[in-house]
Amino acid sequence: MKEGPHIAPVAALIGDPARANMLAALLAGKALTAGELAREAGVSAPTASSHLSKLAGGGLVSVVAQGRHRYFRLSGADVAEMLEKMMGVAARAGHLRTRTGPKAPALRKARVCYDHLAGEMGVAMLERLVAQRLVTGGDVPRLTERGEVAMAKLGIDVTRLKGERRAVCKPCLDWSMRRHHLAGGLGAALLERFFALRWARRDRASRAVVFSPQGERAFERLFVL
Repeated sequence: MKEGPHIAPVAALIGDPARANMLAALLAGKALTAGELAREAGVSAPTASSHLSKLAGGGLVSVVAQGRHRYFRLSGADVAEMLEKMMGVAARAGHLRTRTGPKAPALRKARVCYDHLAGEMGVAMLERLVAQRLVTGGDVPRLTERGEVAMAKLGIDVTRLKGERRAVCKPCLDWSMRRHHLAGGLGAALLERFFALRWARRDRASRAVVFSPQGERAFERLFVL
């Protein structure tokens, strides 16, 4: 192929197991140090620095300097969505980790995908939004007028979302459910609101989102089919 983007360099960067583990760790949306990413990848500090230099050079991660420390994060939501979709393809093809660990059920139930909610609860939320005609279905979902009113009642600034450069609503293929959950500005705003209302919190050791019993009941009243 002589025309269009050259995908081979990006595929090569992601294909290394250590770099793949680093990128997966950054899917939580947090900025991590080279030392933290070295532990995620199971490599030495010098090896991690080499990997991170390649990832930054390839445009997959960005570097944020804060005082004496340097933090790494995914360079954008498009990288996160690409990784989530690749995980879905890997799962469908049977390329699964043999040691899932106790966190696996929690990750499948609810997890952070860069800045929005994924997993069973994320998929249920999008399906409910569509069923209630708050968001249109299809490949290009849109927040309806009825949806704008509902989001405002939930405490979300719809005017601000419309003014952002990113799409308000965007489908993101969920790797564990193989159906779409909600990304875009609205997906991020909803997850941020769940945290603010103390319905849920981030698990410190993984990408899991842990809902309190009261928070899960409130979520179910709004979003479960």
